Amino acid sequence: MTWLLLLPMALAAGMALPTQFAINTQLRNVVGGPVLAAGLSFLVGTVVLFVATIAINRAVPNFGPALSAPWWMWTGGLLGAGFVLASVILTPRLGAATTIGLFLTGQVIASITIDHFGLFRVAVQEATVPRLLGALLIVAGVFLVQRF
Repeated sequence: MTWLLLLPMALAAGMALPTQFAINTQLRNVVGGPVLAAGLSFLVGTVVLFVATIAINRAVPNFGPALSAPWWMWTGGLLGAGFVLASVILTPRLGAATTIGLFLTGQVIASITIDHFGLFRVAVQEATVPRLLGALLIVAGVFLVQRF
């Protein structure tokens, strides 16, 4: 895929996050708690992805290869659940912009660390001074969004 296709996809996914946070916050108010709201959000996502997998592959997926995957490859769902739950808890307290900003800061810090050390079989990309300065600018931006 070319950059011109990837950029709008990334922007749309980024714009979907605060929308999801706000929607899940309202779902939390309806169902009475953040854990159930996050669980229902995950349930809907799971069903949609399962149906999409069947539609794209025109068959029920073979889970055999996944069962032999290393244990740490199964933690993605756990991390995703924690992410959604945290968003449901934090958004009504901090607001969507601050919550997203703090999440983004954490994501950039983790991403630079993962790239630098080649964790989880990711290609190594050194944590250069410009990359670290970029991360610092994100932290400064989050402060400004939260403060003003």
